[in-house]
Amino acid sequence: MAGAAAPAATGGGVTLCAFSKHFQWMEIPEAAQVIAALGFQGVDLTVREGGHVLPARVREDLPRAVAAIRAAGLAVPMATTDIRDTQSPYCETVIAALAAQGIRRYRWGGFRYDEKRGVPEQLDEFKIRVKDLAALNRRYGVCAMYHTHSGVNEVGASMWDLYLLLRDFDPDAVSVNYDIGHATVEGGYGGWIHSTRLLLPYMRGTAVKDFRWARNSQGAWRPAWCGLGQGMVDLSRYFSMLKAGGFSGPLQLHMEYEELGSAATGRRELTVPKDKVLALMHRDLDALKPLLREAGLI
Repeated sequence: MAGAAAPAATGGGVTLCAFSKHFQWMEIPEAAQVIAALGFQGVDLTVREGGHVLPARVREDLPRAVAAIRAAGLAVPMATTDIRDTQSPYCETVIAALAAQGIRRYRWGGFRYDEKRGVPEQLDEFKIRVKDLAALNRRYGVCAMYHTHSGVNEVGASMWDLYLLLRDFDPDAVSVNYDIGHATVEGGYGGWIHSTRLLLPYMRGTAVKDFRWARNSQGAWRPAWCGLGQGMVDLSRYFSMLKAGGFSGPLQLHMEYEELGSAATGRRELTVPKDKVLALMHRDLDALKPLLREAGLI
């Protein structure tokens, strides 16, 4: 794990966060109360188009949203944004607003490869954008966490490319939000283990979810997201690796499976009964918390 110092562990290691995308069928004051009642410790707040806080109104609406979340006894250690680089709409406005509220980490990313061009030359170009964003983050004392996805042409799906992009920069300015679900999609046998080892020193956040392979309506194999413990993600081993590596930061529970209906995708209205949505969320938390305790992360 040479290259960047691993983040020092503090307290229990992680802040267990709800992803506010799954609660966009409520306004923030009500959502915060529900999230606290479920047993989360914090909120990953959507500050993006279609989110709880719109970038165009971040100066006005973010302070109110953060105050309501904190009034419910929850932390706001991070936000999920639309920022890809310093040229993204409202980039500096959003970063400044987050810093003013004491939110020091935000989710960033979305680079994609052009299949008609070589990978090395594109990585060189992405690195320039990373350098500019790192400089802006240092000015405001915040850290961007690149969220890892799976899929064709996704920068970061292979994991080694993120290492090449980030290794020359301060990981407290630009870092990784490592999604163990997507990492397992890309490397389900041993690949996720090595990508975790490679990127752990650069992780400042992590997202968890589960999946299994299934055929879609056209007969093609695709990852099918499911409740925690129902799929192939080895959370127990992953959490042990986080603990051994001294990980400390927000851990976000992603619930993107079909049973949740529109709550899985962040829509403004529910398509399944509220009681069922909350019961499924409780089920996932009941599966997650013992694993975190066993690993010594909470």
